[in-house]
Amino acid sequence: MRIYVPATLDELDAVTHSSDAARWTVAPRRAHAVTKDLETTLPDEDAEGLEYVAALNAADDSLALIAGRPDAPHQRVVVTVEVPDAVVSPAPVSGASGGADDDEVVASEIEVTSTVENVRIVCVHVDELEAAADIADVLAAADEESDAEETADVGAESETALDAALQRVTDRDLLWYDWSEIKDVPRG
Repeated sequence: MRIYVPATLDELDAVTHSSDAARWTVAPRRAHAVTKDLETTLPDEDAEGLEYVAALNAADDSLALIAGRPDAPHQRVVVTVEVPDAVVSPAPVSGASGGADDDEVVASEIEVTSTVENVRIVCVHVDELEAAADIADVLAAADEESDAEETADVGAESETALDAALQRVTDRDLLWYDWSEIKDVPRG
């Protein structure tokens, strides 16, 4: 099964390279794929469109990973790999899904249930360097909104700043890198 794994740029440091492949160990984690739920949700999309939606959902989850790791480079990363069907299951519905609503599982979301060692990387998608400033704006606006909620001063201004910063990030296209180019991915 082809899956789209949300990651942080520093996770690519664990990739091993040979003349014919780049390999990475995928630990149990949330990821995205073209699932039956996604096909049902978007019945008019072709296979390429469904793959694109799954990859975009993984990019959203990458942003959440960056938010949780302040030392990680501020560039979203999606690693495309193929894993055996046996190590993939539907994502549990019980919250913290990384989707728009933590109680709701995104239709493309799956769970990698066991470690898959030395899986061959198909490609990676990474934000361009200029995205780092927009991602920093998202993180700052989210912190401001969180601080405002703690003081019960939730205003439209902080929500607008966060929404605007998120829109700038999600409007950016991720750049495609072949497995052989992973060492050359620019880092901010």
